[in-house]
Amino acid sequence: MCGIVAAAARREVSEILLEGLRRLEYRGYDSAGMALVNNEHHLQLHKQQGKVCELEKAQALQPLLGCTGIAHTRWATHGEPSGVNAHPHISGERIALVHNGIIENHAALRQDLVAQGYDFASATDTEVVVHMLHRALTEGKSLLAAMQETVSKLDGAYAMAAVDTEHPDQVVAARKGSPLVIGVGIGENFLASDQLALRQVTDRFIFLVEGDVVQISPSSMQIFDAEGVPVERKKTLISEAVVVADLGGFDHYMLKEIHEQPRALAATFAQAATHPQLDECFGDNAKSVFDQVEAVQIVACGTSFHAGMVARYWLEELAGIPCQVEVASEFRYRKRVSRANTLLVTISQSGETADSLAALRNAGDGEFVASLVVSNVDNSSLVRDSDLVFLTKAGMEIGVASTKAFTTQLVGLLLLTIALGRRNAMTEQKQQELMVALQGLPEYVQQTLELDGAIEQLSEAFIPKHHALFLGRGIHYPIAMEGALKLKEISYIHAEAYPAGELKHGPLALVDDDMPVVAVAPSDDLLEKLKSNLEEVRSRGGELFVFADRQAGFESEARVQVLPMPHCPEVSKPIVYTVALQLLSYHVALQKGTDVDKPRNLAKSVTVE
Repeated sequence: MCGIVAAAARREVSEILLEGLRRLEYRGYDSAGMALVNNEHHLQLHKQQGKVCELEKAQALQPLLGCTGIAHTRWATHGEPSGVNAHPHISGERIALVHNGIIENHAALRQDLVAQGYDFASATDTEVVVHMLHRALTEGKSLLAAMQETVSKLDGAYAMAAVDTEHPDQVVAARKGSPLVIGVGIGENFLASDQLALRQVTDRFIFLVEGDVVQISPSSMQIFDAEGVPVERKKTLISEAVVVADLGGFDHYMLKEIHEQPRALAATFAQAATHPQLDECFGDNAKSVFDQVEAVQIVACGTSFHAGMVARYWLEELAGIPCQVEVASEFRYRKRVSRANTLLVTISQSGETADSLAALRNAGDGEFVASLVVSNVDNSSLVRDSDLVFLTKAGMEIGVASTKAFTTQLVGLLLLTIALGRRNAMTEQKQQELMVALQGLPEYVQQTLELDGAIEQLSEAFIPKHHALFLGRGIHYPIAMEGALKLKEISYIHAEAYPAGELKHGPLALVDDDMPVVAVAPSDDLLEKLKSNLEEVRSRGGELFVFADRQAGFESEARVQVLPMPHCPEVSKPIVYTVALQLLSYHVALQKGTDVDKPRNLAKSVTVE
């Protein structure tokens, strides 16, 4: 969840570290800090509560200089956000450490260290690690050996990097369960949680694997596997031009990313046109795998879980393929009854979601015919560990609340539905119909974006509210869930979603004039039933906000506000209606004055369990 940057160079690296943190701030923004070893081999430290800009201010007032250093932006796990709990943590005024992850046995380790005379300044689990490194160093071990010994005693998941004043040109690091990448330079080497942080200085990367320990200096690097054996890892050249993330005239990244969806959807779908066979979009051996598939198991978290729920409707209704969808954080902790020839599908924007990655790695031998990941980030852990891959073309997504990543995931999942369906119950005519619908999707989304002014006006009614209820039926129930999630993520309004038919089984008790009810009401087979459900709300004094197909027959009246949506193919509606709900949550949050792009307590990529 946190972001790590480290450098060992022959030039001054403080600005490189700061720029890396700026690019990693999506991973956490509770606090930030950096430590550098200067020319006199002294350790210099800046730590600030809050966002990276606070660290920049401290650096401007009192510049820290050095050619070797580590930096960190934090999303708090153990220990509240504060300057004391911010990373880097130090020990003995000689060693500094940054860490992403959770040390599960930190309490026992802390007790042992206290007994040996170590004092703890913070409430973090990380501080035990830096003291353990210090202890190993005072016993005469090298910096590398100290890291190897220390990680052998840790339980949990981590990526970490450390510097030591007595090894002034070295950085050591380790990775288990959290991502870490080496950036290879000329006369300099770097480390980071994400290659994005280092694209300013190199285009050559080494993606570390589970259990790796690495030592870098300006002129060398050594990588050791979990057994302590020296290994070489593949270098990857990422040659695309570095894209500097700017707002492009928009007030927030979230709004920019909402408006980028027509392009992102078109680019994602275009992959189907560039491959002679649709199967090839998913990997070289996708055909042989798909020929065996009799069922699908989807595992995901958050917004990606909602994408999986939509896909279940498509896979079962259109392709005739049984499908189960499960939250990744629960999947690995229950006894499962496997079904023969099941395809395991993970969905993750970052490709680093800890729970989804653990679910993939927890899959037993022979439990699934193969694994497929739908992700937006190439070379991510899930991409590297999966048999098949579908890369969405959303482009960089900076806003914490996912928008274009979600809708492009749905495009990928619909293409998967077509690929599997053509082997089962789906006719050639139906395949063509779906492909035509996907091709026309960007235009319908563009029409929805043109409703921005009307949605902004509608959002004003939510400003004094503290709760909201979202309703949908069938495939639009998960879209209601996604709408509720977006509203709670960035506006801090408590919002829940229910299948509309479940109102009378409990939620109706909550309906009053302080509980706005948002309904996703396309013109489909369940429309009349939905209308009856909504009448139950209105008759009990509830205020309705209905996103309805222009042909659905809804009209605004007392306590009912209707937003006419573009009439579009049935299969396009989950994506089109999602965009309208994204705009609703954005405008509500804007008027409530929250930090739209960096909502409290959240981070973009969840790399801890």
